[in-house]
Amino acid sequence: MARSKYKLGEILLKDGVITAEQLETALNYARDHHKRIGEALVELDFTDDDNVYRALASQFGMDYVELDSESVGQELLELLPEDVIRQHQVVPLGEEGGRLKVVITDPLDLETLDLLRFRLNKELIPALAPANRVKDFIEKFVNPMTEEMSKTMASIDHDAPDIEENEALKLADDSEEDAPIVRLINLIIVEGVTSSASDIHIEPMGNRVRVRYRIDGVCHVRDDIPKNMQSAVTTRMKIISGMDIAEKRIPQDGRIKMKIGSGFIDFRVSACPSYHGESIVLRILRPENVTVGITALGFEEHDFKKFQKIIRRPNGIFLVTGPTGSGKTTTLYSALQDLNRPDKKIITAEDPVEYNIPGINQCQVREDIGLDFARILRSMLRQAPNIILVGEIRDKEVGEVAIQAALTGHLVFSTLHTNDAPSAITRLIDMGIKPFLVASSIQAIMAQRLVRTICKECKVEDPKPDKFKMRMIGFTDDEWTGKTFYKGAGCGRCGGSGYKGRQGIFEMLQMNNELRELAFNRAPTSELRRAARATGMYTLADDGKLKVLKGITTAEEVARITQAEGVVEAETEAE
Repeated sequence: MARSKYKLGEILLKDGVITAEQLETALNYARDHHKRIGEALVELDFTDDDNVYRALASQFGMDYVELDSESVGQELLELLPEDVIRQHQVVPLGEEGGRLKVVITDPLDLETLDLLRFRLNKELIPALAPANRVKDFIEKFVNPMTEEMSKTMASIDHDAPDIEENEALKLADDSEEDAPIVRLINLIIVEGVTSSASDIHIEPMGNRVRVRYRIDGVCHVRDDIPKNMQSAVTTRMKIISGMDIAEKRIPQDGRIKMKIGSGFIDFRVSACPSYHGESIVLRILRPENVTVGITALGFEEHDFKKFQKIIRRPNGIFLVTGPTGSGKTTTLYSALQDLNRPDKKIITAEDPVEYNIPGINQCQVREDIGLDFARILRSMLRQAPNIILVGEIRDKEVGEVAIQAALTGHLVFSTLHTNDAPSAITRLIDMGIKPFLVASSIQAIMAQRLVRTICKECKVEDPKPDKFKMRMIGFTDDEWTGKTFYKGAGCGRCGGSGYKGRQGIFEMLQMNNELRELAFNRAPTSELRRAARATGMYTLADDGKLKVLKGITTAEEVARITQAEGVVEAETEAE
């Protein structure tokens, strides 16, 4: 791979693609923003990816490739395993004299070429194509599901008038397995599962129906369904989830059990009326998510020891707080599975029961027949359990019954929606529960969030981490001097985000005499927080900071999740 004596900018200038002034501006921009010159030229709109990559190919003595289905047939794609194509973002072009010709996106990525040579045991002839073209080509032609979805979408008449209700019912009926709408819904669901999404959102808009997948807590737009198919899509979803297709005025809940791959996957489905029609959300219930074990949750050593000690107490309340989707259910189920022994009786009250755990008595809340949390809890106490899980303390009545259970010799686990651990005490008192009951029954409160972890495939050293974000989560200038931090460069495995997977960050408040006295006296949250930190409580930002130092996540991600309001306010005042 002989390299030209000319630099990239000089080649583009010589070919008349850019002017000298534009090159000078781009060089300054690249230096100031730590970009390559090609990236700078594209970001400044001085040229496009095609011209940059053509010049790069010329600079490194490589072929420039226009990727399309005609130049790269399915038989060529079979020259490389799909996981290699996806992981390294390369496309095979054929064999020449015993060497494999492959399209790559970065001529300087010698490490990837060496890895490919080692894995394939072949010499390579690299060719070049823009990264976005390679990614789009792989998504379109390497993943048959994407191609099938494209064909299905193409078979739908976008310009047809809105489908009448009777026609929508016919299109969405189970007997019409080959109907485009049935295939489309099945493909959306299967792709959501294989993409490791936690939710699938089907949202009616003014002129389209938007489909989004929530992956690692972040929503990604997948595609738009024609507006004229909205009624058929909604009807199909209601049919397979067991909802009333005639009821469009009130929210409904349903469930789907579908065979995907070698096993069955459960989905919790919610339909909610909105301005442009009914919004459908499918929560993908993955049993493996709640069987990860306590050690895989992401506890630091100091919090892990506290957690193990607390869940083995004979009585009292242990609360887990955080917003929806912060992993509270996973944490509590992991604790229950650790405690699930023949000598323990465990009963749960949940709304709804999402995962079945063998050996545990799980009770489903049914508000429509009067079977609410409070009623189930009172019944539980007559069942002589050792451990009780209450899905959520929603009001004074449930809180008082839970506290009564804790004071009469039961260990009670529950959740609460508050931003941090100290706020839970104030919240319970604000509900109307007497302060002395709160102070005497609670053993510990743990707030938690989920942060995205750096993708292991494209993890690289971050030479200049964002100083503002570092300060937001509590780093001082001295603390990051001389330390090595990491980030994700972005690859096919993580979809270019630099993150893959999530891990918990925690804030463990363990009650002591001082905190009980403050709770009894209705102390404000700020005072409770100061006292808790004085006794060794790590805040969410503190715990996130440790994971940044370990190279698990980034300061940007911890700041985004924790929002670190107190630090920001302090900095603003200082300025």
